[in-house]
Amino acid sequence: MKHARRIAVPLGIAGVAALALTGCVGDAPADPSAAPGASGEAAAGCEAYAEYGTFDGAEVNAYGTILDVEAERLNESWAEFEECTGIDVVYEGSGEFEAQINVRVQGGNPPDLAIFPQPGLLASVAGTGSLLPAPEGVVANAQEFWTEDWQNYGTVDGTLYGAPLMASIKGFVWYSPSVWAENGWEVPTTLDELDALTATIADSGVMKPWCVGFGSGEATGWPGTDWVEDYVLRTAGPDVYDQWVAHEIPFDDPQIVEAVDRVGALIKNPDYVNGGFGDVSTIATQDFGEAGWPVLDGECGMHHQATFYEGLWPEGTTVAEDGDVWAFILPGAEADAAAVTGGGEFVGAFSDAEEVVAVQTYLSSDEWANTRVEIGGTLSANMGLDPANASSPLLQSAAETLQDPDTTFRFDGSDLMPGAVGAGTFWTAMVDWVSGADTATVLGQVESSWQ
Repeated sequence: MKHARRIAVPLGIAGVAALALTGCVGDAPADPSAAPGASGEAAAGCEAYAEYGTFDGAEVNAYGTILDVEAERLNESWAEFEECTGIDVVYEGSGEFEAQINVRVQGGNPPDLAIFPQPGLLASVAGTGSLLPAPEGVVANAQEFWTEDWQNYGTVDGTLYGAPLMASIKGFVWYSPSVWAENGWEVPTTLDELDALTATIADSGVMKPWCVGFGSGEATGWPGTDWVEDYVLRTAGPDVYDQWVAHEIPFDDPQIVEAVDRVGALIKNPDYVNGGFGDVSTIATQDFGEAGWPVLDGECGMHHQATFYEGLWPEGTTVAEDGDVWAFILPGAEADAAAVTGGGEFVGAFSDAEEVVAVQTYLSSDEWANTRVEIGGTLSANMGLDPANASSPLLQSAAETLQDPDTTFRFDGSDLMPGAVGAGTFWTAMVDWVSGADTATVLGQVESSWQ
């Protein structure tokens, strides 16, 4: 389904201009084959991009955390858009984005577009006055294709700064169907059953139940926050989760301590981790991208990671109920609980050049969401997404979960907290905690850091 968009250029930081890019759209060639760089099959589909206009060799640079295979897929997702519009989108991925985006902004060298993985970080950058409010076309797309909750994640003080991009469900547990069938292990339906299964796998002597990795460059520690957030939502409930994220209750509230200790009963137990890598101490440094791979080698039974992890398995891995790996959503305290945490990215702009507005608007559309999801390995919460376009049955099911009105969805808590906490002291606290510090001490340190 194609929808007309309004594309507008912001006139300065203070607001969004009402002036549509009529000149840009008017310059679109009547014959799509005349679009700069368009030829062959790409030319045949260029009508779909006419609304964005044409630009002869204009360059738009984008900066984000997306790396390796996922970065290649991101570049593929806008390749036809580039051919048809003549815009060269130059993407730079960095494992130090969270620190470097502030350095670049403060140094007067921000990118045209930044793909923020945390709403809290987007909000802090917006607070500097350097990030531009979303242009008219992006606002229109956000209102049409994204729920109010998702729009709010990209909104600061009532102004939308960034529309969502991709999405993930964080609380998946990956495992090998053939190994489980061989050992008679069944997917748990409650957290208590998960605890019992963990003990069963450990007692079998076949493998360690869990393989875990918190390593992620300057972002090391964030996989630990995902564990905690999943358990807070499931053991304390969504209301307490919201209060905790908003700092309406202390970071070290007893209900949060209980959730962290329950996680610790699994991943700080030397009998339960770290399959394929060593003892508990290896968790702090093991790179998260390869942390689940021992599942394939029969060295660990389970790995906790988001839906995006489907794209991080080694090339040739089959993700299916009868394949090399499969996954189930971390269960709740009771069976059939429909509560999940998730994450996503938000595209903010530091430039209001016409070509930048065109790219930003395209990335907020249902067309881009369907194109990117069909390439594989990721999801979008865009309501214009056809779940059938997802690259595997698991992602198709996850897309339906995101669109299900009965699902209790909460955005990744650390991503909503102030950047200095969610992408700072909370991350380092998880490293200290898994390295031996006690729960009360590390949560108290995070509480003290919250200003």
